[in-house]
Amino acid sequence: MQQASAVRGLIRRMGRRWRCLSRRWSHHGVNFVYGSGYVHPVSGVPMDPARGEKILAFLAEEGLVDRDDLIAPRAASVRNLLRVHTPDYLDALQRTETLLRILGVPVDDHSAQKVVGSQRLMAGGTLQASRVARRGRGVVVNLGGGLHHSHRDSGMAFCVFNDIAVAVARLRVRGFGGPILVLDLDMHDGNGTRSIFAHDPSVHTYSIHNEHWGETNVSESTSIALGGGVEDEQLLGTLVKTLPPVVESVEPEMVFYIAGTDAAADDPLGNWDLSADGMLSRDRFVFTLFRRRPKPIPMVVLLGGGYGERSWRYSARFLSLILRGRVIEPPLTEELTLSRFRAITGTLDPASLTSDPGDFSWRLTEDDLVGIVPGQPRKTRFLGYFSPHGVELVLERYGVLNRLRLLGFEHPTIDLDLDEGIGETLRIWARPDRKDLVVELRLDRSRRAVAGFEVLTVEWLLLQNPRAKFGPFRRPLPGQKHPGLGLLKEIFGFEVMVCEILELDGIFFVPSSYHVAAQSRQVVYFLEPRDEALFEALRRLLEGMPLAEASSAVAEGRVREVGGEVFKWEGLPMVLPVTEALKERVSGPTYQVEVEEAAEDFRFELGPASPAKPK
Repeated sequence: MQQASAVRGLIRRMGRRWRCLSRRWSHHGVNFVYGSGYVHPVSGVPMDPARGEKILAFLAEEGLVDRDDLIAPRAASVRNLLRVHTPDYLDALQRTETLLRILGVPVDDHSAQKVVGSQRLMAGGTLQASRVARRGRGVVVNLGGGLHHSHRDSGMAFCVFNDIAVAVARLRVRGFGGPILVLDLDMHDGNGTRSIFAHDPSVHTYSIHNEHWGETNVSESTSIALGGGVEDEQLLGTLVKTLPPVVESVEPEMVFYIAGTDAAADDPLGNWDLSADGMLSRDRFVFTLFRRRPKPIPMVVLLGGGYGERSWRYSARFLSLILRGRVIEPPLTEELTLSRFRAITGTLDPASLTSDPGDFSWRLTEDDLVGIVPGQPRKTRFLGYFSPHGVELVLERYGVLNRLRLLGFEHPTIDLDLDEGIGETLRIWARPDRKDLVVELRLDRSRRAVAGFEVLTVEWLLLQNPRAKFGPFRRPLPGQKHPGLGLLKEIFGFEVMVCEILELDGIFFVPSSYHVAAQSRQVVYFLEPRDEALFEALRRLLEGMPLAEASSAVAEGRVREVGGEVFKWEGLPMVLPVTEALKERVSGPTYQVEVEEAAEDFRFELGPASPAKPK
């Protein structure tokens, strides 16, 4: 108890020092390194490829970074890579089986080389960050990097190149001989970095992690394994007790800080339980320790590990604290995506969405002839507004097509089917020969789905990657033939843009399964309060189960009303409101009162699967 009290007291004192520091600190003392080439998703690998992009989008939206703060990375040269990695290992990276061992999932040659290129760019980004930090004695954040599992002759655990070691080697070549501290607070052991500097007394590797992944008895190292289940107090206590003496002993002239977010309680690959406040206290302690000095120590901050689509928010909170002197709470991932789409919507020229290339304003189209020529002309506009060119333009501007290219679909091809009985269909194929369907979206406009509102109805949505395979990090959901694309938020954003251009109130759809509803929940509401209450009862029952398992439990009849019948998933209409009027209808005080009143009506329990019916 005394130790816990001492830790809390020290954290409070560090908070006071932080407030003094932040009053003197200007965000112009922080630079960022980021390139669009960092983004390369690999099917089956649980990393968020857009993690850095989301952080940067949030900081830019808050006015915390501008163009002068950004540095574009250049890929690390082979010459610089050879200062750390062996020629045989670099040669082996030409083979897909090498990437299979590193990533843990099979990849085709295109994806393998994209991964190599992406991490080579990150290594170059860390190199540039160290150069700028050294020159200005400031802080430079590489929105990537921290690839600490890579050894001289091998990679592992998603790490191809050891970007920290490449940057250090380059600093040495350029004449920097001062002591360096590699401070690694990723939840996983920085084993690759420690092994590379095992016999280099000028580089001290400090790592607090869950378990050791390799030899720890090396020249200059502090390696602390805390096991699983670590909470805020244990980590902060260990950090406060052990890091300052190391800093006093090493007297570093450059610090590389791997601020991994996989220590957070909600990280899917981590086994620690740090809260958001605990993560922030960790980062604030580290930053204050090095920047409070009369002669601040140059620092390079790297993202390190962090898995799942929300890991970016921990880094964003820390960086907002650095830049503003106080924490700005980042939005949910889904809200950030939609706000970015709305910003793009304002830059689109309506004429470019409704006309095809080469059209002139005085040229008549079939739409112009409605009511003049007898009979009903064939539809030529998607949802009565967008030309084929306009649809492609929007998908390109919103990054949907580029995301498909990053997945290896180099020539996505768009088809519009406007003559179906229910809705109009947008299809995106992986190839110009219309093979490998990746997106199929059927939309319609309706004044009947939600009384008093006109909405965009989603009659059908298919997002699939026919070239990917299921693996240990990605289990099939009920009914899935192929893994998904990871583009649900982008498709929602596209639909929101359509609503705003067509002045519709929102998006309406009926989820076909539990997992479809669960995946949509961050920005989508159930239309009826009773359905909201029902779903909340289901969610509480299935909480803690992987989504695929939870959805299977519903589909297989394992969910039952307490003392009653098997629960069968039926259509529970949902809406994503775009106008304030519809948002009030599905989330306002009246709605919430009705949800609370209905909550007592739903009690569920898990049981065995229902017996299969005889054929």
